[in-house]
Amino acid sequence: MTVQELPGAAAYRPTPPPAWKPITDPAPLLPDPEPYRVLGTDAVADVDPELLLRLHAELVRGRRYNAQATALTKQGRLAVYPSSTGQEACEIAAALVLEERDWLFPSYRDTLAAVARGLDPVEALTLLRGDRHTGYDPREHRIAPLCTPLATQLPHAVGLAHAARLKGDDVVALAMVGDGGTSEGDFHEALNFAAVWKAPVVFFVQNNGFAISVPLAKQTAAPSLAHKAVGYGMPGRLVDGNDAAAVHQVLSEAVARARRGEGPTLVEAVTYRMEAHTNADDATRYRVDSEVEAWRAHDPVRLLERELTERGLLEDEGIERAKEAAERMAAALRDRMNADPELAPMDLFAHVYAEQTGQLREQAAALRAELDAEQDHDEHGAEAGR
Repeated sequence: MTVQELPGAAAYRPTPPPAWKPITDPAPLLPDPEPYRVLGTDAVADVDPELLLRLHAELVRGRRYNAQATALTKQGRLAVYPSSTGQEACEIAAALVLEERDWLFPSYRDTLAAVARGLDPVEALTLLRGDRHTGYDPREHRIAPLCTPLATQLPHAVGLAHAARLKGDDVVALAMVGDGGTSEGDFHEALNFAAVWKAPVVFFVQNNGFAISVPLAKQTAAPSLAHKAVGYGMPGRLVDGNDAAAVHQVLSEAVARARRGEGPTLVEAVTYRMEAHTNADDATRYRVDSEVEAWRAHDPVRLLERELTERGLLEDEGIERAKEAAERMAAALRDRMNADPELAPMDLFAHVYAEQTGQLREQAAALRAELDAEQDHDEHGAEAGR
């Protein structure tokens, strides 16, 4: 029996009812065909010189931070470090566009963004040397835990932003993710929820070309990752991720839009990971040196320094001051990381449940007994040796 033969077939209409039509005109949501740029264009004249100088100082500090953290892995002081060298413009801009009341949701590579937001440089690395928990209090700093599982922080950001709006709090969440994270289901679920709820959240994709060794072309056939925004009913923005002024402007506009109650934005920053995925990765197995060298010519620090010097806003003395400040930061980081941490074994049982389970209480009591016995043994041994 065909559809036309069914009872009531005369009322059948092949055209979907109005509710099935697109809610939003897709044209305004589409990203620009080329990444947006500020440095080297007429648009740079409208940027506050003080902002450019601050971006430069933070970029120089960030570059040194990455170098020092990478060295600490080679010295055995860090278990792993995913460097963001080459991506500093994205990291710094993400931190600087937020108000103190806002929340940052970083991925594992975004330690630099957390530090630029005000987190203690050592606390930002605590997780990566395997000490405990996140190494910092997320509520105090309004920085969610550094997220190692890909893209799981994105639904969390949407949930926090939606809850804040329901409570009447003027809060925006900025969620950072790499191009590899856009292949995870969490990414798509987060965008869908955020758009439907008009949650005040900004999704910031750092497209650095590779998901470990997998190039972007093997992850997606979309014109850009920013185009994925259109399918969920939010604007997509495409920006040069090595242009610190452009990234700051685009993210600022997205944060302001979210704060006005106009919903989420997906921003894709086209950048490049200059170093290996982590110290455990051999990048020479999947990319050639000539590709890396080509991107060095588009280095975010050099781009901004050239703009500032050409405009007479930065001289050699200013560049040296920025480098000296970065060296002082690196020396303090090195000294503190070289000191063995004082560990409290009983902290294993803290912050697991609001109220400990019976099993945890038993385990805590057993560990406490072992620690007390060890202390007694050490004390008696010390007395015997006198």
